Amino acid sequence: MPEMVLRKYHGLGNDYLVYDPVRNKMVLKERQIEMLCRRNIGVGADGILYGPFIEGEEIKVRIFNPDGSEAEKSGNGIRIFSRYLKDAGYVKEESYVLTTKAGKTNVSFLDEAGNRMRVDMGCAKFTAREIPAVGFGEEIVNEAIFFCDNFYNATCVSIGNPNCVLMLEEVDRKKAMQLGPYVENSKYFPNRINMQLCQVLDRENIRIEIYERGAGYTYASGTGACAAAAASHRLGLIGDQVTVHMHGGELFVEFGEDDRIFMTGPVVYIGKITLAEQFFS
Repeated sequence: MPEMVLRKYHGLGNDYLVYDPVRNKMVLKERQIEMLCRRNIGVGADGILYGPFIEGEEIKVRIFNPDGSEAEKSGNGIRIFSRYLKDAGYVKEESYVLTTKAGKTNVSFLDEAGNRMRVDMGCAKFTAREIPAVGFGEEIVNEAIFFCDNFYNATCVSIGNPNCVLMLEEVDRKKAMQLGPYVENSKYFPNRINMQLCQVLDRENIRIEIYERGAGYTYASGTGACAAAAASHRLGLIGDQVTVHMHGGELFVEFGEDDRIFMTGPVVYIGKITLAEQFFS
């Protein structure tokens, strides 16, 4: 097997491996992605960023969960992959456009090294069709939905990927771990769903705990932070600027014209990993 080299980064503890097909010859399959992401027998990661795929001036990335399933979008993943593109010399401009399965995203570097970025995450969509969700009316906003053991006030929102935000007076990891599998795999969501438990601290601060489809409990999520902020904003609980506090750290979310969402946050480079030839054997 030819040598395989990956790069590892994290955004607030949400860690990804970057697999560059331009610099590696192997085509990763679902089984290989699962093995790489497992922390006990592999490298360990919350997902794989597979790219770049360059077509003319368009730069594409595919995003994979630890279970091998493909995600439409990842806020932390977009920042991490953008940092890799800068590190590897693919992008030299202060801003550029990255294409994911969910569409095009504009990314702006806020420093020369690419340690911090501002990302245009688009507009939140609350319709059941966009999420998708079944058994509901047009929108799912502040809806009482039964999960596991109780009814919860839920707002479901697409940020290019599906999210279910449960508003609670207090949030913690234990509750996220308890509820997460039930919400992710609920009959209401045919493509499964990401869950955020959201506590509004004041009009400029919210706290969330995250359970992601195909990944489980995660320290941070860019799309999750934007989804929780969008739900809180739609419910009138916060203003146009909010700091989202997560287990791994903080992201800053702003609402622009037409409620367009902008996310600002950091990326940390961990290192280069060369796989042993017998790893996949």
